Amino acid sequence: MDWQGWALFGLLATAALTVVMIASQMAGWTRLDLPLVLGTLVTADPDKARIAGFFIHLAAGQAFALGYAAVFALLGRATWWIGALLGLLHVAVALTVILPLLPGVHPRMATTRAGPASRAVLEPPGLLALNYGIQTPAVAVAAHVIYGSMLGLLLTVH
Repeated sequence: MDWQGWALFGLLATAALTVVMIASQMAGWTRLDLPLVLGTLVTADPDKARIAGFFIHLAAGQAFALGYAAVFALLGRATWWIGALLGLLHVAVALTVILPLLPGVHPRMATTRAGPASRAVLEPPGLLALNYGIQTPAVAVAAHVIYGSMLGLLLTVH
């Protein structure tokens, strides 16, 4: 396993995932803005939040890349298709566990029980992040499969 390569490859895979998510948002396929959601954990200013969220997202991508590399090491090989399967597992947990629980800890996100008096600036994602658009789950799956495939391929080739 190329333990020196995981950091660079994690950065490249995170960049690819981010491009897919941002392009999909710009195309109107999803309203999920990961840098905004992550950045508003630390600041209320939306412009500053996008910058902070971008760096939080890069750091999270690196952490996940380390996890993927560890799984590849345990399996004794890295392939694009194992990476894609890990990407499917990753996105399944994100859409069914992490995002639905996020309103419980996010200081600027409404909960599903928040009434009209709520001062939250972000709506809750809901199961599969469907509150951000019907195509959001498909976009998230595509982005994470690309992420995992790239990590598997890059760690195989290098």
